[in-house]
Amino acid sequence: MKGFFIFTKSKLMNYILFDGPNRNNLLPFTYTRPVADIRVGILTIREKWEKYLGYTTTSITEDYLSEKFPMVEFEENVMINASYLPNRELVEMIKNLKEGQALFKGEDVIAFYTKDTQEEINFEAYQSLEFQEDVLTIENTWDIFSKNGKAIQEDFELLTKDRTSQVIPKSVNVIGAAHIFIEEGASLEFVTLNASNGPIYIGKNAEVMENSVIRGPFALCENATVKLASKIYGPTTVGPYSKVGGEINNTVIFGYSNKGHDGFLGNSVIGEWCNIGADSNNSNLKNNYAEVRLWNYNTEGFARTGLQFCGLMMGDHSKCGINTMFNTGTVVGVSVNIFGSGFPRNFVPSFSWGGSNGFTTYLTKKAFEVAKVVMKRRNETFTDKDAAIMQHVFEVTKPFRRD
Repeated sequence: MKGFFIFTKSKLMNYILFDGPNRNNLLPFTYTRPVADIRVGILTIREKWEKYLGYTTTSITEDYLSEKFPMVEFEENVMINASYLPNRELVEMIKNLKEGQALFKGEDVIAFYTKDTQEEINFEAYQSLEFQEDVLTIENTWDIFSKNGKAIQEDFELLTKDRTSQVIPKSVNVIGAAHIFIEEGASLEFVTLNASNGPIYIGKNAEVMENSVIRGPFALCENATVKLASKIYGPTTVGPYSKVGGEINNTVIFGYSNKGHDGFLGNSVIGEWCNIGADSNNSNLKNNYAEVRLWNYNTEGFARTGLQFCGLMMGDHSKCGINTMFNTGTVVGVSVNIFGSGFPRNFVPSFSWGGSNGFTTYLTKKAFEVAKVVMKRRNETFTDKDAAIMQHVFEVTKPFRRD
């Protein structure tokens, strides 16, 4: 009949990313964010899932993070382990989950369907499905850089499918143009881009300054900058609003951080709101070529990485002065200020102030003042929620500090 419409109500599914058992293995980065908000490849883990699912997501995380990262519960929910990175096969199985079903990879739960996110889950009562395909997982801090090449490739395909890149300027020296994608507003002239070993992605309003040489896989995210005559080896990710210069190799920078001067940074992960001083360097290989060990917050000891190359792990809001030197496999916590000659120790607890001659406690009052100034420069606000998170981190990391 004319003017008569029939509307059918489609089921709205709610997807929630939970931290899972690897959360503590990803400290210090998960001190200030859920596992889902770690950046690896071009996108954060959350951004990847939302692109594939076509829905926004929320998180189940630590209580002290939940005010900034709240969980939204619907009548029907699918819980997803945020350590798992999505691919088309995995997403298809998750979208088809039904009540009482759980998806596993070996002994690990990837996802499950529930009507009550607060209940204690008994997976023996669930129908168990097995995911048998390959999938990327982020289970330790070093996975972020060591698996970054594959993650960049997958994100590149996801973001550029059926889209056309901006034209590469004629002044750019290009190898492998088919594997280079430039977003709207990006600026680059008189640089060299070599995509023969992996794709190169230049984000919206990003800039690569003259005489820089970049070898993929490489991702320069929105509004990020590569400064004059930089040398960057893939797989490397420079997160949004970050600025980098000098020599960088196989490193992930989450966002809003600066390594704007000469000096080497390799096989490393840098959080948000960090600053690396001019001519600072990190070692990524031991003199005896032995396996690198990294500080583990669970065991309070140094864990085997299985890697010969492993550099610096630096948590949010940490900084180092000019000419700082970092030993192979150094872990720096949240809101640390390092300066002076010599090598600081391989584990620097959160809210520490000093260097090779020793550390004192970096009090939150002063740390918060600096954070407010730093964030204001990027038109961001250090909120009361941020302060509450940082205060909690300060308290829980007290046992690691030795004044």
